[in-house]
Amino acid sequence: MRPLPPLNALRAFEATARNLSFTKAAEELHVTPAALSHQIRGLEDLLGLKLFHRRARSIELTEPARLIYPGIRTGFEAIREAVERLGRGQQDRVLVVSSTPGFTAKWLVPRLYRFLGQHPDIEARITASVAYANFTSDGVDVGIRLSSGVHPDLYVEKLSDEWLLPLCSPRLLNGDRPLQSPHDLAHFPLIQVDLPGIVPTWADWLRMAGIEGIDGSRGLRLNVADHALDAASEGMGVVLAYKMVAARDIVLNRLVAPFGPEIPVPGRAYYFVCGRGQERRTPVKAFRDWVFAEMEETNASLKAALARRLGRA
Repeated sequence: MRPLPPLNALRAFEATARNLSFTKAAEELHVTPAALSHQIRGLEDLLGLKLFHRRARSIELTEPARLIYPGIRTGFEAIREAVERLGRGQQDRVLVVSSTPGFTAKWLVPRLYRFLGQHPDIEARITASVAYANFTSDGVDVGIRLSSGVHPDLYVEKLSDEWLLPLCSPRLLNGDRPLQSPHDLAHFPLIQVDLPGIVPTWADWLRMAGIEGIDGSRGLRLNVADHALDAASEGMGVVLAYKMVAARDIVLNRLVAPFGPEIPVPGRAYYFVCGRGQERRTPVKAFRDWVFAEMEETNASLKAALARRLGRA
């Protein structure tokens, strides 16, 4: 078989023939026009054929060049498609998920091993931020957002509602001065969570519960939800917490709800969000199905745990 010409020379010919310009082909290949011309002349010498008619302001393919160009163009298109398939294959192994720090630390990460066990071919990368991810520039595939659910140009599915409720360590329910009713809050530190956005506060909760004479602004202040939950589980006070973020601590009896009521987070819920059309990608669909199943299991476990607590009370 006749040996193939050097690949760089064939690439120079294909780009020049496609652009009908030495200058444009050189820019595309990131070489100088002189280097490109040298490769073309080398190919012409090797083939023993003239490939271009050089005019004053243009170039034209010779008859032999017209004969070989379609095959060479098809070959490079096949190479490009193969490389793109490789890139898509690598892309479908990586899944980047964005959610808030509290939800990430307390809900998502402790459960994530189950998703990875079911899908060992998927490489998960988790980014925690209070800011909404930009699916165009941040390289994020999926977001779990506590929001209004209004996200134009994105694929959105409601995952779960969210509530706020008082939580504390079980140790606070007993002792010389047990925490038994909302009025007992006057004798316990309140743990405050300073989060962005419109979130009901201890003052809101006390007003809804009809409790007067308690300063709802006092106590330990933290700006990360999981830190506040950890403080409460250590017996440092009573926290007004997101129910779904605290779900695992409630189920494991690290935290208990001494009393109600629960307050729905106004105008906000958890939503599964991704770029339109991305919901059909294999890793995104797999994660979507898993996260909805996990949320269903979380709600069932919470219902059982809170019912047990009510029965003991």
